[in-house]
Amino acid sequence: MAKRLVSDLDVRGKRVLVRVDFNVPLNAAGEITDDRRIVLALPTLRRLLDGGASLVVMSHLGRPKGDPQADRKYSLTPVARRLGDLLDCKIHLAPACVGPEVESVVNGLDEGEVCLLENLRFNPPETIKDKKAKDDPALRQAKDEFARQLASYADAYVNDAFGTCHRDNASMLTVPQLMAGKPRAIGFLIKKELDFLGEAVANPKRPFVAVLGGAKVSDKLGVIEVLADKCDHILIGGAMSYTFFAAQGLSTGRSLVEQDRLGDAKRLRELAGDKLVLPTDSVCATEIAAGIETRVCAGAIPDDLMGLDIGPQTVGTYSKILAGAGTVVWNGPMGVFETPPFDTGTMAVARVLAEATTKGAITVIGGGDSAAAIDKAGLADQVTHVSTGGGASLEYLEGKPFKALDAIDDA
Repeated sequence: MAKRLVSDLDVRGKRVLVRVDFNVPLNAAGEITDDRRIVLALPTLRRLLDGGASLVVMSHLGRPKGDPQADRKYSLTPVARRLGDLLDCKIHLAPACVGPEVESVVNGLDEGEVCLLENLRFNPPETIKDKKAKDDPALRQAKDEFARQLASYADAYVNDAFGTCHRDNASMLTVPQLMAGKPRAIGFLIKKELDFLGEAVANPKRPFVAVLGGAKVSDKLGVIEVLADKCDHILIGGAMSYTFFAAQGLSTGRSLVEQDRLGDAKRLRELAGDKLVLPTDSVCATEIAAGIETRVCAGAIPDDLMGLDIGPQTVGTYSKILAGAGTVVWNGPMGVFETPPFDTGTMAVARVLAEATTKGAITVIGGGDSAAAIDKAGLADQVTHVSTGGGASLEYLEGKPFKALDAIDDA
């Protein structure tokens, strides 16, 4: 996917609208607990500022519900503060995304200055899906008008928000569509994501191994179908394992099972054949609680227990396969890694991937919980690439088209 890159733009004296993904985690006090997404956007922002542009930066944060009081915790105020520290400049935080006050801030920007718009999702039109808008003229008008005001702020548009590239939000899709005729480019972060995720599947160094976990088979159907034809091994973990177990007629106790996906699990097992590797043992307990008594179960799981992590035998098997891999794509934890002792399998995968990377393997972590897990292990800087998009990385691996990227100028 050869798209125009931010470094191809002549932005001196121009105002650039930049869509980033500053959807960072906050603690109860409203403090940022992980600023990686802000840090990863800095190369794009600095390139534009060094090129003589003024910037109007926009992002969402969390999932506001429309209650002004409750939604205050989703304000981008702490993001503006952190961004200012990192860029070493004053950030003008606009009070909203559209309206006369915002226009005044935007129009007053000088070269090298940055305005951060308040949370995009404080505006309902931002998240109106195109399918709904197509069937409802009022929704279409609301979405288009919101996007039109955003588009009016700038002479060029840059998208560096990979984590939302699979969505048709107004800021992601409608805005660049309305800015046809003006320069539209992707930032360095998206370029990196496309390079690693695309290369991992299109031209992998072999053996090519996928590690897929998480709760639901339904979330991974498409990617398993695609990777079954491309991978040498697909290692399954997490609660989705038990849907595969149930499809084989094995007892799964109180484990999470998608009963309506048993047919899909059987089909995927047949499609992938021996490439699809399932756990041979599980760490089980009566409930998810830190420090609770556990039991390792091989095969069937007793009625009073639930499977919550891959077991030691499976850890050994998976570690051996991963140690010899040339390329690894990991998406989804092996168990309830947030709660020890059910983090053992996930942490083991993280460690072996870091070790494989030192031996020359290409290791790509597919965002979301996998990124959180590699962070928890303290190994994010010891793998090849950690994606910023969980759902986006999965859809990209599946080969689904991203309309938000289709709206960007070709290289």
